[in-house]
Amino acid sequence: MKSYLARQPVMNRDKETIGYELLFRDGPNNAFPNVADEEATHRLLADNFLSSSTTDVTAGKKAFVNFPYASLIGRTPLLFKKQCFIVEILETCEPTDELLEAIIELNRKGYTLALDDFVPSPQWSRFLPYVHIVKFDIRVTPVEKAAFFIQHYKNSKLIFLAEKVETQEEFQQCHDAGFHLFQGYFFSKPEIVRRKALSPSALTTLRLYKEISQTEVDFNSIEAIVATDLSLSYKLLRHVNNMTYTRAKPISSFKQALVYLGEEKLRRFITFVATSHATADKPASLYHLSIQRARFCERLSQQLSPKLDSNQAFLTGLFSLLDSILDQPIEVLIDQLPLEEAIRNALIFQQGKLGCLLQLTIAYDKADWQTIKKISQSLKLDESIIADLYLESLKWAATFERTVTK
Repeated sequence: MKSYLARQPVMNRDKETIGYELLFRDGPNNAFPNVADEEATHRLLADNFLSSSTTDVTAGKKAFVNFPYASLIGRTPLLFKKQCFIVEILETCEPTDELLEAIIELNRKGYTLALDDFVPSPQWSRFLPYVHIVKFDIRVTPVEKAAFFIQHYKNSKLIFLAEKVETQEEFQQCHDAGFHLFQGYFFSKPEIVRRKALSPSALTTLRLYKEISQTEVDFNSIEAIVATDLSLSYKLLRHVNNMTYTRAKPISSFKQALVYLGEEKLRRFITFVATSHATADKPASLYHLSIQRARFCERLSQQLSPKLDSNQAFLTGLFSLLDSILDQPIEVLIDQLPLEEAIRNALIFQQGKLGCLLQLTIAYDKADWQTIKKISQSLKLDESIIADLYLESLKWAATFERTVTK
């Protein structure tokens, strides 16, 4: 059996990712509403907390997991360590005495509890002393109404989370209203700052991107660029040594590292380190998501008939967050890179086969199963294979990130 897993990031007031809500769906024929809540929860728990660790899927951060009524009454969370996840009480739950007893027991045993899609009502008031996080869907409960509730409980220990935050303006509005945590994709839709000067690190990154986008990599040009940035050159040298620890003698110069790696490995390695360098003052999600998208697009490209150029697919995924990383409009940045027309059209207009892969990647990030189904059919891709490749890309990105940050 196949499972569909997507993640939605949860961020704090500094736009730092503190966790991910894990979203489960069953096979291709049950992509959205037909999956029962109980089945979805049990399969997600079995796939990600019994048979494997969530470290790869959540990059070591907190996991938010939905629990429907029967699972809570049956004390299903008690089967797992309290550190495993944050227990989300689904909005479909009825505020019965039986449910309250279960919540009190979970609270006393140290589990972190969250009320999902909370709508203030007298029936739920008695639950509030035993929960830790209250989630408001700002598409259902206006920010102004939520702000009144937050103000009323400002002296409590409750943490308030705003869901469905899609823009920078909405983030600021929720921030001002007193929310502590935020869930949504506003960070991937950056506020356009036209003609904003690039920082020195961003300029270095863009110059490196130009070099790796060339048909043939110019080792001398890359060496000259990296030599101007002490932090980046040290970082590159350190990581190359991590990759080549079996050598009798360590690599002691960047020139030596270039020769050792060769063109293909160097292209990829520069890509990753340059991206992490540029996102040093950004949410870690940007770095992780950009390399995960790159891998996902690359793997998807090999499933098409005929196959697409895997390097083009990789760059499409990687550069899909370039506007967020460098705080510039995507079309302005793409004009400065020697990219193939197919990549340009994919990044700016989401057109062509590469554009379809990018749309599919974004849809998977958002758990937009209807769009996934539509694009999968148009590309003649098996949804179960796509699900496997998505999970593989999450684990691959997490593994790489750990090697980079050692």
